[in-house]
Amino acid sequence: MENKQMKIEGAVALVTGANGGIGKEYVEALRTAGAARIYACARKVEALTEIVSLDPERIIPIQLDITNEQSVKDAAIQCQDVTLLINNAGVGFNKGLIAASDLTSARAEMEINYFGTLAMCRAFAPILKSNGGGAIVNMLSILALVNIPFNGSYSASKAAALSMTQGVRAELAAQGTQVVSVMPGTVDTPMSKDYPPPKVSRAVVASSALQAVRDGVEDVYPGDQAVEFATRLASDPKAVEKQLAQMLPSS
Repeated sequence: MENKQMKIEGAVALVTGANGGIGKEYVEALRTAGAARIYACARKVEALTEIVSLDPERIIPIQLDITNEQSVKDAAIQCQDVTLLINNAGVGFNKGLIAASDLTSARAEMEINYFGTLAMCRAFAPILKSNGGGAIVNMLSILALVNIPFNGSYSASKAAALSMTQGVRAELAAQGTQVVSVMPGTVDTPMSKDYPPPKVSRAVVASSALQAVRDGVEDVYPGDQAVEFATRLASDPKAVEKQLAQMLPSS
């Protein structure tokens, strides 16, 4: 079966976490690529003022908390013309699995990165079907493939989200919905300010993801670091695990 491809020009896109660094880049990339309408979503709609000002005719601010069932339902009702869903909202707290003082961070990461993303896929799957199939882009991380202990619970949440993405892809194949997993390495964002280089730019992440939608690529690894890790994981995953095992959480 051929991979489904989709044009960005003329698409109606919805971007979660559009007030954040990568989210803003997605909105800008969609605007530049000729998307017909872009729903920019955030928990606080006032946080979207700057990004909406780029093109108020095409960029529509939407209040959305992906962890709130009613909020997700309301967004789905309001955005019935979506053909491209970009699940960008996510969170990470740089906590270990055992070293963390409690499960608060781990639960929050799973609630947003896994359950929230799944809720969006479920809510918009029938909308995409009614609009011809469309596409879903799930923002993950190369850490979906291997755990880095000082960010252990985040890694686990992204691993869960990757498995979910694969399952959603299988379930939605018959309705013609393309499902893309985006797995960059370290992205140049405030969350990774203490991480060592190299870091891939937010613009490269967004442009790589949209190109994957155009090309029908299911898994995309933006940046040299992600490509290197993906290659090494394919050939010797245990060696990569052992290397990252040295990067322990601070006590």
